[in-house]
Amino acid sequence: MFIPIPLNLPAYAAKIQRDGSRLFIFDELRKKQLVLTPEEWVRQHWVQHLIHVKKYPRSLINIEGGLTLNDMRRRSDLVIYDNEGNKILLAEFKAPSVKITQAAFEQIAHYNTVHRVPFLLVSNGLQHYYCRIHFEQKRVEFLTDLPNYSY
Repeated sequence: MFIPIPLNLPAYAAKIQRDGSRLFIFDELRKKQLVLTPEEWVRQHWVQHLIHVKKYPRSLINIEGGLTLNDMRRRSDLVIYDNEGNKILLAEFKAPSVKITQAAFEQIAHYNTVHRVPFLLVSNGLQHYYCRIHFEQKRVEFLTDLPNYSY
């Protein structure tokens, strides 16, 4: 059983319940209890941070959206849209115990060949990496923080 640990994100009042030997966390976007895994712990903190600190509208956040990559079905951890329905942010979350390596960046880069999103976020809850993709110039710019929602 995963025991929640403090993350390098603002704490929030997570709604956690125990059912036997398993813990569940309430996902306010999907309106249901989910098994509390280390990755879900990170994702739920990021959802709260994006909504309450970065001001991304909850209605524009999609969790575990499907995509097809090389004829295989995959799920992106989180995608955020602007008011016109354009994808603006793609996130990949790892468990806190998982070190962020080149493989995580390659995974999100592969997903972004389908999504073509300008902002990418990779985090294990302790370390966070942000970048902006400049498609026309074919370059990646690493950022010190994500921009607030301004669309």
